[in-house]
Amino acid sequence: MNTLPSVTVVVCAYTLDRWDDLRAAIGSLRAQRHPVDEVVLVVDHCPELYERASTAFTGVRVLANAGRQGLSDGRNTGVEAARCEVVAFLDDDAAAEPDWSEGLLARYADPDVAGVGGLVRPWWATRRPAWFPPEFDWVVGCSYRGLPRHLAPVRNFIGANMSFRRAEVVAAGGFRADLGRVGTRPLGCEETELCLRIAARRPGSVLLHEPAAAVRHRVPAARATWAYFVSRCYAEGLSKAQVARLGGTHAALASERAYLRSTIPRAVARALRPGRTAGLRTAGALAGGVGATVAGYAVGRAHRPAPDAGPRPAAGPRARSSVPRPAAAGRGRP
Repeated sequence: MNTLPSVTVVVCAYTLDRWDDLRAAIGSLRAQRHPVDEVVLVVDHCPELYERASTAFTGVRVLANAGRQGLSDGRNTGVEAARCEVVAFLDDDAAAEPDWSEGLLARYADPDVAGVGGLVRPWWATRRPAWFPPEFDWVVGCSYRGLPRHLAPVRNFIGANMSFRRAEVVAAGGFRADLGRVGTRPLGCEETELCLRIAARRPGSVLLHEPAAAVRHRVPAARATWAYFVSRCYAEGLSKAQVARLGGTHAALASERAYLRSTIPRAVARALRPGRTAGLRTAGALAGGVGATVAGYAVGRAHRPAPDAGPRPAAGPRARSSVPRPAAAGRGRP
């Protein structure tokens, strides 16, 4: 007897440049041992990609982003269109392992579970740089050293591999469209901010990290450079500052404090052990990454933009109208 909840998987895409990766992502969903009930592909303001995908992907609901350009409203469009109890998100440049859907869905047997996220393994297009510290794999959108290695509650998920009860996302107001990526702009934290709102709305709920539900996330050569590493760390600091402004510094930075107190010092000590190849360079990357992130956070806190209208919540099941937005003052990766 199948007791797993139904699931809609939302994949958001914005460019034809990732066509081969997108095909791999859709193919991995079709190859799940526990079949997914529905796949929704949301195309972010790219008519050429929309036309091509509509023709190529039979059995996939292809939709245009109904909101402003960017990943957040692309995801909101997918949530609004979803017909299933659970909505899961897979990046367009990620591929799910065959038991991914079952690994996520099995944890929803507990009614207190509001969401489940999984492991994101880096899939380097070129060789992993010798200096690149695993503690900073979040820079390339992947799980990093310091995350739980077994099933455990977490504050937030990595966007390439996460799922929620659809009702929880709707009730919390969806993803904020004033946070997150637009095209290649390396800002983020929209999933962190949503997780904080879900937890604040229902204090008894839990978000679970399930490493057994794994995906491979492609890391192109352009993201294996020192320049990208530093810029992404700086952008993360900017994003964290905005999340802290919206949700309060204590909640928004709780994981980061533990990361800086424990994960980073251990990583530096590990890098400086005798005989470590590229150990000094790795230690330098750790210091540089922390410094760039702190600098971005400081700049972000000093800059106070005008309030935005907030997230565009998804509508109810099969609805086509939007719900009024909450006020901007409503309620990071690490």
